[in-house]
Amino acid sequence: MASLRGMQQPELSKKLFKIIKSENHAIGAYESASRERISIASQISDWGEATGDDSISDISDKIGVLMSELGEQEDLFAQNLEDYRTVLKQIRNTESSVQPSRDHKAKITDEIQKLKYKEPQSTKLVQLEQELVRAEAQNLVAEAQTRQKLKEAYDLHSAAVIERAEKQNLLARHMRRLLQLLDDTPVVPGDLRPPFSQASQARQILNDAEDDLREWQPSLDPILSSASDMGTNLMPASTAGGTSTVEPSVAGGEAEVPAQLEGPEKGRDVSGSTVVQQEEGEYQR
Repeated sequence: MASLRGMQQPELSKKLFKIIKSENHAIGAYESASRERISIASQISDWGEATGDDSISDISDKIGVLMSELGEQEDLFAQNLEDYRTVLKQIRNTESSVQPSRDHKAKITDEIQKLKYKEPQSTKLVQLEQELVRAEAQNLVAEAQTRQKLKEAYDLHSAAVIERAEKQNLLARHMRRLLQLLDDTPVVPGDLRPPFSQASQARQILNDAEDDLREWQPSLDPILSSASDMGTNLMPASTAGGTSTVEPSVAGGEAEVPAQLEGPEKGRDVSGSTVVQQEEGEYQR
């Protein structure tokens, strides 16, 4: 059913529909990887205990703890990708709802060209040109919102990738510290390996890893946006004094598609962006 709804959408929103669907599969893969990583961490700990070697048992147990945390980070990454995917849905809905206006603009433009050729003095030209101005303004609103939402979506995506990478790096480095505590000096027959005496150091490494994760803070260059500088007539604020026949509303610095757009009935999602009310229900994940 979700594939059928995707086929019924305008071309631009159809392409976004495919991207959103593919991202859903990718998110599912990260969630699966998280579960597998946590399971493997438990298996490593169990194996180490079964060896009967105190040093291997202690180190493998703590490696399992760090690997389990790696799995948790995969799940967090999947959650952050879902936030990014939600913004892509907002872009798709805007593209879908504004398509009738784009079609209307193309139709008006064609009518104007024909009328100028056949009846250049026709009074209908003025009416058509006014309709064209309104259609262009509606399209500009949608384009402004699409640009803003595209930056927002991949701001979330890139920040999630960086967070995952930095935390994985942090955990992997502590894991390497643990490995340094394991003595792998060969023992000749008849000799006994010294008892493991690094348990307190191994525990401290786990404590350090826990502290580092808790204290981690993102250090990112902000993604700048000029959306708040847009006047209500879609001109930059510094030149917004120009005349315009259409003044779309702007809420929270986000351009909205005007309610008078032709096409399906409009509604609003919780973020304030325009969405199309599908007769068959919401898009499926």
